[in-house]
Amino acid sequence: IVSTYVGHTQEVCGLKWNDEGSTLASGGNENLLCLWDASMSRRGTNNGSGGYNNNANFDSSNIGPRLALTQHKAAVKALAWCPFHRGLLASGGGTADRTIKFWNTNSGAVLNSIDTGSQVCSLLWSKHQREICSSHGFSENQLILWKYPTMTKIQEFKGHTARVLHMDQSPDGGCVVSAAADETLRFWDVFGSPPSERKGNNLAMMGNFCGSPMIR
Repeated sequence: IVSTYVGHTQEVCGLKWNDEGSTLASGGNENLLCLWDASMSRRGTNNGSGGYNNNANFDSSNIGPRLALTQHKAAVKALAWCPFHRGLLASGGGTADRTIKFWNTNSGAVLNSIDTGSQVCSLLWSKHQREICSSHGFSENQLILWKYPTMTKIQEFKGHTARVLHMDQSPDGGCVVSAAADETLRFWDVFGSPPSERKGNNLAMMGNFCGSPMIR
């Protein structure tokens, strides 16, 4: 073990690095969203007053978060860093919360909060458009595509019969695959074709997957 980050008091159910690898976001069952600096492992422990103990012999087993954000009212499982706006993080809350929140991770300020009406299980930004897709649990078990930053609902995708736990997108960014508690993987044409089509056998194969409704 190189280092241990300590800050959550219940299960850690969400985890996501930003693209630069400088900040790690974690979500917990105690409704806490924590932001950790990768440099903490190298510089020392948080001394509790906004600084670090720059001691070569620092205790790497007790590193605290740079920010601990408490605005969610249920477990924070869904986390997604924005690919086109540095420092922007989206997070989703559980059944008692139902919101997608957007954060300035430098200051910890909430930039926007949208009540989706159901448990938020996963979030996925488009690689090519200013859009974000959310997956949900009770009661519709659907995917929703949103336009950012207005958070106008573009389309809902229904078919799963239990909560949609995970999402990922194809290499070309057009197809989204969802994994649910109904024991299926379903492939959806959510984000559409990229601005410039990239041809290749691998992408053609993924395109065929998008034509299939599900894999059980």
